[in-house]
Amino acid sequence: MEWSFGLEAAARSLSVATPGAWISHVTAAILRCQLLPPWLSDSEELHLSKPRALPEVRRKGIIGHTVLAWEDEVESADGIRISTPPRTWLDLARRLSLPELVCMGDELVRIPRFGLEGRSEPFATIDGLRSMVNRHPNLQGIVRARAALDLMRVGSDSGQETLLRLAICDAGLPEPELQLPLRPERPGSPTADLGYRRRRLAVQYDGAHHLLPAQIHSDRRRDKAFEAAGWTVLVLTNEDLADGFADATAKIKRILRTAYLSPSSAAGFSSPT
Repeated sequence: MEWSFGLEAAARSLSVATPGAWISHVTAAILRCQLLPPWLSDSEELHLSKPRALPEVRRKGIIGHTVLAWEDEVESADGIRISTPPRTWLDLARRLSLPELVCMGDELVRIPRFGLEGRSEPFATIDGLRSMVNRHPNLQGIVRARAALDLMRVGSDSGQETLLRLAICDAGLPEPELQLPLRPERPGSPTADLGYRRRRLAVQYDGAHHLLPAQIHSDRRRDKAFEAAGWTVLVLTNEDLADGFADATAKIKRILRTAYLSPSSAAGFSSPT
């Protein structure tokens, strides 16, 4: 587990000095390297949650919370009592916007790649998160958490991919498939971040790490494989994110409309509005 050293030291001291309480909210998210929006990712706030049976937190510089938490929503990690990643997501429902909360949730439920991350199980499932949400009907932010659950999907590998999917749906376009393999029957087939198989449209979001020479070469091979199979490949970058994917969704709409008008692909797919 990779933690911020300064924040970890402060959290450890606070945890030891306050038996029965636990590190939570933004502090827990940063220590666990959970996905946060840029405006919050460098926060140095120290959040401490406690059950109602303990006295109110009155330590200078500490943001205290008196909450109801189930036993499986708090754990010990490297000697620090801390909220679990799913509970941290729920605690932040009040503070994050709906798209930000969906991004954080998508990260929890994505299927990890064992070779890259050393784990094969997600941090949570949508059903598991829904069960946790149902335990806390009176928690502040619970309405937003429920709305986020309805928008979360398994398959987004980054917050940018989640925001792109949400922008596509907000534009009135059909919801795309995620992690779309070119040839599903072949292990190791090139994959699109999202797209539309019937329209043979592959959409790739290439973030900063895609600028590395080895990754550029891999991306080119991936895109050429889709193009050789007759697909249209649309590659988006951080520049597209800057305008909320407005231009990108307009391009996708034009491509889908053109594909819909093509006689070879018109059957079985609604025309985008």
